[in-house]
Amino acid sequence: MKKVSVKLDRYSYAILIGSGLLMQTGARLKDIGFSDKVIIVNDPTVKGLYGDTLEKSLSNSGFEVLLLEVPEGEEQKSLETAGRLYHELTDFYAERTTPILALGGGVIGDLTGFVAATYMRGVPLIQIPTTLLAQGDSSIGGKVAVNHGQLKNKIGAFYQPRLTISDITTLKTLSPRELSNGLAEIIKHGAILDREFFSYLEENLDKVKSLDDQVLERVVSRSAEIKAGVVEKDELDLGLRNILNYGHTVGHAIESVSELKVWHGEAVAIGMLVEARISNRLGILNKNEVNRLKEIISRAGLPTELPPLELEKIVQAMKHDKKILQGKIRFALPRTIGEVFITDEVNTTVVEEVLVN
Repeated sequence: MKKVSVKLDRYSYAILIGSGLLMQTGARLKDIGFSDKVIIVNDPTVKGLYGDTLEKSLSNSGFEVLLLEVPEGEEQKSLETAGRLYHELTDFYAERTTPILALGGGVIGDLTGFVAATYMRGVPLIQIPTTLLAQGDSSIGGKVAVNHGQLKNKIGAFYQPRLTISDITTLKTLSPRELSNGLAEIIKHGAILDREFFSYLEENLDKVKSLDDQVLERVVSRSAEIKAGVVEKDELDLGLRNILNYGHTVGHAIESVSELKVWHGEAVAIGMLVEARISNRLGILNKNEVNRLKEIISRAGLPTELPPLELEKIVQAMKHDKKILQGKIRFALPRTIGEVFITDEVNTTVVEEVLVN
């Protein structure tokens, strides 16, 4: 097992990464001072796979457990679903000290985190991510949110968990598309901050895809370390943390315009390539580096070409992005693999030309 510490001014916490950690959850919650009631939020698939294991671990440690089920799909990240969960928490007599466990992927983590942040002005949150995307990225850093219309994560908060438990055993039940979806964010972490890790991914991508335990543990833990290191320096996304948005300015627009039919990691993969080509067009990123990015993204089973969407709508969606500042679209663009920079000086014409080509 590996442990990644997230050291923040107010709420520091640990991320535990390894095999067989679900069965230890009850004991670990006891160790950090919880008792009495606990609530699990999951979707039907995850409930069928891991709900009983987690419930047994908690019950064996003396917890009264309530399982709340949310239908699958990005559309469940809504104020309507959050409202239903508030009712369930009230009926269970959840208190301000009652922990809520997010057992699932990014949708469950974001939604449950938003509910935990807002119910009674905040109750303890435990993240238990079960997808590669969630373990390597979305469960880390305290960003919780719901979507509004077709605008992703438009309503949210910064709210840190008390503990994150990443059991890599859960990755072995992912479909190939789900695994690839998570690889996008992990590749991104190497691309923005760790050239050596990017090279490791190039060399070991086949082992990741074949679910090698040792490689998975290293990949998830290093990805978590990279993101945690950024979050520690800029918890509220006021400066440095913007580098984590590499691929997301274009990616979020693709998600929105596709009505979320393009998955997050797939959209980010396309976004990384588009933004790499923008950097190349500006005379910054070497063409060979663009090709390396394209090759690893392709090998990861991710798309490298823009889907058939209206260009005008993509550009318009970018103008509604949360990263807009004083009316200007901000990009995190790669200078080289392992280093990015933030700019709001990219002409819309350049974006359109790169999107077309």
